[in-house]
Amino acid sequence: MIDIDLTMPIQIINILLLIVILNAVLYRPVRNVLLERQKKIGGLDGDIANFNKNAKLRLDEFDQKIRESRAKAKAEYDAVRGAAQAASNEKLAALRKGMETAKAEQLKQIQQQFAEAQIALKGQIDSFATEMASKVLGRTL
Repeated sequence: MIDIDLTMPIQIINILLLIVILNAVLYRPVRNVLLERQKKIGGLDGDIANFNKNAKLRLDEFDQKIRESRAKAKAEYDAVRGAAQAASNEKLAALRKGMETAKAEQLKQIQQQFAEAQIALKGQIDSFATEMASKVLGRTL
């Protein structure tokens, strides 16, 4: 049975004193270390979130600059290509015009030579006809 005598209040005082001593020596420092660790982790979480936000903003800014640079480069490329195409078209037109002029001049020369040959051959038709007749007949005419 339980006897209530002087040892029971001494044990209660002993337990209370042990709670106070353990709280001061062991539990409070451990709780303080845990609180400091929690604060540090919370601060690091905030820093990580801030760094992630900054990284995302910089990545978006980088992507925007890349898009702008590509658009600018494409516009310059198209402008240079258009200018080169126009210059090429002008040169081709000039070459075609020169070729047409040369072609017309050569055609004129050929027609002139043809006319001259025709005139020369018309003058020689009688002599050719006489020569052919003499060869066919085998005697001179």
